[in-house]
Amino acid sequence: MVRKIVYPKAGGVETIQIIEVQDPVPKSTEVCVRVHRAGINFAELMMRQGIYGSSPDFPFTPGYECSGEIESIGSAVTDFDIGDRVIAMTGFGGYAEKVCLDYRRVVVIPQSVTFDQAAAIPVTYGTAFHMLVHLGRFANGETLLVHHAAGGVGTAVAQICQSLGASEVIGTASREKREFVESLGMKFVDSATGDFVKKCKDLTDGKGVHHAIDPVGGRHLMKSYKSLRKGGKLYYFGASAAVRGNKRSRLAEIRMWLGMPRFDPLRMMSTNKAVFGVHMGLLEDSSIFEGHLSSINKMLLEGDVDPIIDSVWRFERVSEAQMHIHKRKNKGKVLLDFSPE
Repeated sequence: MVRKIVYPKAGGVETIQIIEVQDPVPKSTEVCVRVHRAGINFAELMMRQGIYGSSPDFPFTPGYECSGEIESIGSAVTDFDIGDRVIAMTGFGGYAEKVCLDYRRVVVIPQSVTFDQAAAIPVTYGTAFHMLVHLGRFANGETLLVHHAAGGVGTAVAQICQSLGASEVIGTASREKREFVESLGMKFVDSATGDFVKKCKDLTDGKGVHHAIDPVGGRHLMKSYKSLRKGGKLYYFGASAAVRGNKRSRLAEIRMWLGMPRFDPLRMMSTNKAVFGVHMGLLEDSSIFEGHLSSINKMLLEGDVDPIIDSVWRFERVSEAQMHIHKRKNKGKVLLDFSPE
């Protein structure tokens, strides 16, 4: 028997359950991974509240990503061996002691990469790399604005764009995270009181930044758009404005949706600005993501990036771990520990 975390219904962290099930058995084209670490992503908090559009029907086991060791292999799989240390892009189901998935969603990691580092890579670094490199063609000397700069994606963005030669990285976060954000080489803006549009203009001779990354949404998104220079690119990949604490807030959702901008293609054409919507979980071409992971692994081995781990919680404390994120306390990635005790 193995244990896994389940969202039985929409609600706060108090609804989370840990259940026992039979050991999963891989199908012919699957591998079974003994999970050591699973990453927690803000999207999984939204799923629990019932406000994330692409999540399965309740009940289900969340978990986009995990790291661990291959325990068993399907009859048609020839590319892996039992005991291989891997990253697994589960999509769902990663919050478990064991998970079976298609072998094409698994990547071997070298011995020099820890399970902590590996579990922190797929969603945060994959999203950051997809936005900056694949979509944005980020170039040496360019400038960038990133919101939630102290979070998992924010810290990944800072490391990747600096490795690519960014001239300025402006990060917004809460006041108590200023020292941490600045330690990553970013120019800090208080997310509660600061004028990030003005900061972007001031640091770029009035032109604005080349790239802006916004996981907030609502009226905030248009301000990020206004932070761009002509020819700039805006990336939108979240909706944190719709979340106000542990419980679902209908008012916050309504305010976010009412505040969402309606971009005018004619005006966009006149400024050559671009807006990208990004959802790595719905990326249909898996080869693109595989290429991203290969490039990120190379950057990791060469020391260009190093995932910042905020904390690791035993999976039995998943409710506390998620509340840690709800309270905006994390600085970097939060992980769940499923390793054998």
